[in-house]
Amino acid sequence: MKRKISIVMLLVAMLGAFSAQAQFKIGPRVGLNIDKVSISGGNFDESNRCGVTAGLQAEFMIPVVNFGFDASLMYTHMKTEVEGENISRNFLEIPVNLKYKFGIPVVSSFLKPYVFTGPTVAFRLGDKNLLGGSIKEKATQWGWNLGAGVELINHLQVGFNYTFGLNKVAETALDMSTTHDIKAKNNYWTVSAAWLF
Repeated sequence: MKRKISIVMLLVAMLGAFSAQAQFKIGPRVGLNIDKVSISGGNFDESNRCGVTAGLQAEFMIPVVNFGFDASLMYTHMKTEVEGENISRNFLEIPVNLKYKFGIPVVSSFLKPYVFTGPTVAFRLGDKNLLGGSIKEKATQWGWNLGAGVELINHLQVGFNYTFGLNKVAETALDMSTTHDIKAKNNYWTVSAAWLF
C-alpha cells in the first residue's frame, strides 16, 4: 500500500512539474490552401485551385518533453474547378493536432523544427448545392492532418500540412434525367504562418 501511495505521489509531483513549466500561446494564423476534390461515380472533370485560410491558433506545450497540442478556429475559403466552372466554398474549420518540437542544442532558442498530426472538422457555410444543384455537398467534412514546420524566435511558426479527406463530402449528382451516387473526397495542402504570444 505504501508503495502505491509513493508511486501516485511521484506521478502527481511529476505532473505538477510539467504543468508549472507548460507553455500556453495564442495568436493569429493565416495561410493558403490548394484544394483537390476527387470525384468518382460520375463523369466530372476537376482540377486544383488556390484558396485562403485565416483565424486564431492556440498552443499548449510541455517543454521538458517538447510535446503538446495546438488547436485552431479558422475561416477557410476553398476553390475548385469542376467541369470548367470555378466553385468557391467557405468553411469554419477546427483542426486539433498533437505536436512534437525538436529541441536541437545551440539553435533551439531561435529555431525549432516540429511535426504534427491530428483530426480536422470543417463546417460548410452557405449554399451546399454546386454546379446548379447537380452536386449536393455535405454540411460537415472530416479530415486528418499530417504536417511539419519550423518555429522561429519562439513566436513565428511556419508550417505545411496535407489533409486527407475521411468522409464522402458530396451525396448525389444529377446528370440530365439520371441520378448518380458519387464518391467525392476533399484533400488539400495548406501552407500557413502563425504568430503566437
